[in-house]
Amino acid sequence: MSYCFRRHMKTLLRLGKTAQQLKDVNTRLNCIPKMDQMTSMCSTHTENLQEPEHIPVMTQEVLDIMEPVDGETIVDMTFGGGGHSKSILQRAQGITLVAADRDPVAFELAKQLEWEMLGKSTILPLLGKFSELHHHMSAHEIEEGTVDSFLFDLGASSMQFDTAGRGFSLSRDGPLDMRMDESRCPDQPTAAEIINHLKAKDLSIILKNYGEERHARSIAQAIVEARYAFGNITSTAQLAQVIDTVFEGSHKQDKLQRHAHPATKSFQALRIFVNNELNELHNGLELAWKYLRPGGICAVISFHSLEDRIVKRHFHGIEMDAQGNMTVGDHHRNSAITQPKHIIEEMLEKRWMPLSKKVMTPTLDELATNPRARSAKLRAAIKVS
Repeated sequence: MSYCFRRHMKTLLRLGKTAQQLKDVNTRLNCIPKMDQMTSMCSTHTENLQEPEHIPVMTQEVLDIMEPVDGETIVDMTFGGGGHSKSILQRAQGITLVAADRDPVAFELAKQLEWEMLGKSTILPLLGKFSELHHHMSAHEIEEGTVDSFLFDLGASSMQFDTAGRGFSLSRDGPLDMRMDESRCPDQPTAAEIINHLKAKDLSIILKNYGEERHARSIAQAIVEARYAFGNITSTAQLAQVIDTVFEGSHKQDKLQRHAHPATKSFQALRIFVNNELNELHNGLELAWKYLRPGGICAVISFHSLEDRIVKRHFHGIEMDAQGNMTVGDHHRNSAITQPKHIIEEMLEKRWMPLSKKVMTPTLDELATNPRARSAKLRAAIKVS
């Protein structure tokens, strides 16, 4: 029995887990729905669809930046519950709004909005990842260089967090799924499949790279040992409980000085990895630049540093693989080499002009009414060429 496993067991006992309770954990593991049952559960979201309670983040700031006017073509790349899109439609009439999302539930809500706005504005619901939208937009005869504004509201939406069966939430127990596409992409692994099949080293890399988790190695080892001790981890509550034992009662606070669950970063890392979110964001920003007209605006709301870093590098013309915080000497290390004029012009050519030097954040009034906005960061830029 390894030291880490003994520590894990001692922590469970210290938290009041008796032998009978551990037996009950095994019983619950066997009662978790199988993969086909999970798919059936997820598919029921699109049946008897109800409008979710959704509070869009930094809506006024988005409207002030985009300044929608009658007759514009606007692309909402993350329609979600439709909060931002509806605010845009209230500001201007005769809008052609592309309501895109990879989530089938959001797609159904976009189709509902299409019927509601008949005769007022044109709504084009699109279902797909950022990397798939080029084909959909071409099919709707939306040409490159013709769109007035793009909007990204990144991360998981409120309705995804509030639906236990989706597996995104720490506060609602459900199957460990985390697929934004639900069962639309059968080859896409679930979070449960990743947790239960990868080695500790691979899990540690995911948690560190995508969650910026300092305790990634310890958490990964605890997950692997819990698998051997109790069987597969298949629910969000089970995973959160295993991660909680690593921290031994030490808890952090969020930006609002509230209790932050120790598993928050790990859940974020798994969600990003499952949905390939960072690569999709890069593809989405490239698509926005192609379809925006010169002078068109791209606004992006992000919720963690990995997303914000990608957006910042796109808008400021920094290569994705370039080292951060380079000195003047680093920039001119090969200054003795003569470059052709056309290469120098390409290097100096700007694609975007950021609208502000500093990132925008929610107001204190918004944080008081919508605590989920606490991590939001808004960046916007104008397409130059």
